[in-house]
Amino acid sequence: MPGHLKELIDKVNGSDDDKISCALADISLGLAFDVAAELGIPTAGLWPASMFQLMFFLRIPKLIEDGLIDDNGTPLMKHKMFQLSPMTPVVHPMNFAWLNFGNSPSTQKFMFDFLRLINNKAVETADWVLYNSSSELEPQACNLVPKVLPIGPLSATNRVGNLSGNFWSKDPTCLQWLNQQSPGSVIYVAFGSSTVFDEMQFQELALGLELTKKPFLRVVREDIIKGKHQFYPQGFKERVSNQGKIVCWAPQVAVLGHSSIACFISHCGWYSTIEGVSNGVPFLCWPYFFDQFLNESYIYDIWKVGLKLERDERGTIRKEEIRTKVEQLVGDENFKTRAVELKQMVTKSVGEGGNSDKTFKNFVDWLKSYIK
Repeated sequence: MPGHLKELIDKVNGSDDDKISCALADISLGLAFDVAAELGIPTAGLWPASMFQLMFFLRIPKLIEDGLIDDNGTPLMKHKMFQLSPMTPVVHPMNFAWLNFGNSPSTQKFMFDFLRLINNKAVETADWVLYNSSSELEPQACNLVPKVLPIGPLSATNRVGNLSGNFWSKDPTCLQWLNQQSPGSVIYVAFGSSTVFDEMQFQELALGLELTKKPFLRVVREDIIKGKHQFYPQGFKERVSNQGKIVCWAPQVAVLGHSSIACFISHCGWYSTIEGVSNGVPFLCWPYFFDQFLNESYIYDIWKVGLKLERDERGTIRKEEIRTKVEQLVGDENFKTRAVELKQMVTKSVGEGGNSDKTFKNFVDWLKSYIK
């Protein structure tokens, strides 16, 4: 693969007046940085998750040195919560990203080695690392990782238009349905593109939403249940026909920005987290794997714009828990107040003269300096 990339760059530079003078790549693509360094091309890495998550990966050697994990990434103190620095998420060892990536120890070990080696190497090689956050959202993480450039939240800017890079077709009728709902009344439920439920959890969520007696918009992918199509509780769709709307996929940024939305039941993927924050929406956190538990900690512990959903002894979030936490979240105006304050903060950062805006423009100027 590195040879093919080098061949491509050589071919472009040898046959076109427009030369490749800079490379921008996801930092997990270490080969791109190796090739660029060999050819003397400046590079910028792109990190799609929170800066704290990257900081955590870069601290893996220190975690081993301090006896928190062994050389395989296995926690040595499985019940000790810790923070890498003040104002960063509280970490539970069993929520380490590589331990939530599949159930196979060999897969987890592969992911641990990949995160430890590739990300460190890319950050060392790249001239800059861009990420979709702001210094206001992650001040400590920004200060502790070198060469990082916060240019987001991109969803709070006008730089991101009508994105089409989805695997599912968006259902525009959900916006029409939202227009018919009262302001601040709708529970929005979406779990991204890869979360999968078992049948019991799928039904408990459905019944929990019904118990709230509040209008809800729920995104249900065709493949959201393990090995089968959706299996709703008997009579559920008929009972909630006037209460909720179910779609296969939704234009999430537009939905979260709608005045009818009261809260967001989310898997806490970073993009969903950022989109909710950018629109001033409180969260009910339902993380599943990888970085989602750290993002939950930001939402609940640091920013205080949401609540956690607790699982029972079988690992299931029950319908009564869903109803109770929805009532707590929408019944406490402090959550909405803090969410709006956070929205105003990030909107200012990406606005003219804000921190993220200035950082982005400085990066563009840096790029221009290499254009030949």
